Amino acid sequence: MEQQSQSLWSDAFDRLKKNKLAVISGIVLIVLIVLAIFAPWIAPHTYSYQNLELGAVGPNSTYLLGTDTLGRDQFSRILYGARVSLLVGFVATAVALVIGVSWGIVAGFFGGKIDSTMMRIVDILYGLPFIIFIILLMVIFGRNIWLLFLAIGAVEWLTMARIVRGQVLTLKNQEFVLAAQAMGVQNLAIFFRHILPNILGTIAVYATLTIPQVMLLEAFLSFLGLGVQPPMSSWGTLIRYGVESMEEYPWMLIFPGLIFTITLFCLNFFGDGLRDAIDPRSSD
Repeated sequence: MEQQSQSLWSDAFDRLKKNKLAVISGIVLIVLIVLAIFAPWIAPHTYSYQNLELGAVGPNSTYLLGTDTLGRDQFSRILYGARVSLLVGFVATAVALVIGVSWGIVAGFFGGKIDSTMMRIVDILYGLPFIIFIILLMVIFGRNIWLLFLAIGAVEWLTMARIVRGQVLTLKNQEFVLAAQAMGVQNLAIFFRHILPNILGTIAVYATLTIPQVMLLEAFLSFLGLGVQPPMSSWGTLIRYGVESMEEYPWMLIFPGLIFTITLFCLNFFGDGLRDAIDPRSSD
């Protein structure tokens, strides 16, 4: 079983390498992550640096992407903004995966009333206006960046729970799972040895498709002024500032909007390529 699993992952990797768009997207994402990690050493200024006497100037040899109305270097702020936007994407997605995968495995494996009750809870939660819920959290508990990460992750797990449950319902009737149960293997061991390894591909694909959704949600909240607080910036806050001054200083909107769009496209292309590589039938 282990050799077969390794072969499947090896075949999937070979198929992924043949998808040029997915490979290019993966390289772009790696570059963006590296730039975000090393932003303090790459950026010519800190995110809080400002030169009020300079004001807003267009791209030039000193300020590659221009400055904003407070004389802050756009290039530096985009690099630091990448740290926040990418971090919220990965952290919130990780929170969503932990909750969703756990919920889906328990519901699908035990079935019966447990499954029915747990999935009815998911159905009810689907009907709640979670954007309002997140906004209320921000207002009540303050605009804490880690609370923002947790709040977004806590509302993005519902779809993952349904996907995992469907996979587990199929797997638990497979011969290798039934054989393990007949041999008296404990449920927890079955989860980790047989169920989880066989749904890792589905989890990985959905994770790459969840990250852009989370980043869009963070950008939306930052656009409303409920995200990270000045002088710290995310791509969403930079876009908000850019919209306010787009007629006079268009570069303030163009550059952060462009890098945000490229990142979202790359995440989606890489996620699609990963899905096709793991399950070739999905591209038919």
